[in-house]
Amino acid sequence: MNGWFLAAGLTSAGVAAIHARAGGRDVVRPLLAGNLSDEPRRVLHAVWHMVTADLILAAAALIGLALSPQPGGNMVAWLLAAHFVAYTAVFLAISLAADWSKPWLRLPQWLLLLPVGALTAVGAL
Repeated sequence: MNGWFLAAGLTSAGVAAIHARAGGRDVVRPLLAGNLSDEPRRVLHAVWHMVTADLILAAAALIGLALSPQPGGNMVAWLLAAHFVAYTAVFLAISLAADWSKPWLRLPQWLLLLPVGALTAVGAL
């Protein structure tokens, strides 16, 4: 068993739960109640749920890799690590581009995503 992948998978599952619960309340509800026209609002709503599915599927893949290593599993692990590091970079770039005080804390999602990428990368070494 690969403990690093297991930790990454469980962390990703936790991130998915936080995303669905807190994000639904703090992001999706205001988005749906906002003044956007119907089409962009529905697209953003769909993208929100796609990210939820993505986080859950990544958690399942990481837990699966942890419990039963597969041929080519390191390739999958490296892709998952890159995936979470890319999510981290997107949140940091958008946060830091905004004219906010303490921008890295206004969108703190990167603090949840980076550990998954790092744990996965360490497990793939």
